[in-house]
Amino acid sequence: MCIGMPMQVLATREGFAQVAGRGEQREVNTALVGPVQPGDWLLVFLDTARECIDAARAAEVDATLDLVQAAMAGVAPDPLREPGFSLPSAMTAEQLAALAGG
Repeated sequence: MCIGMPMQVLATREGFAQVAGRGEQREVNTALVGPVQPGDWLLVFLDTARECIDAARAAEVDATLDLVQAAMAGVAPDPLREPGFSLPSAMTAEQLAALAGG
């Protein structure tokens, strides 16, 4: 399984960007997203930027990855802590259909 990580562009060169996110920095290929600028946010899969995203979407993905990481470590979620977005378990049938593209 491949999980996209939100990463912010620090610097660029033709076809590549130096990015930072989730405690690491790396160079990624930007051929699939085109030109990017420092400050832009990218969704990165295996050292390749697959999508340009905004800061709000980056925060959502980051929060989701935090929940997954905690679950994998066996940490029960704090029921009083809001994740910052609606989890599918809290969505209506209409919201789930919209999320699934229906």
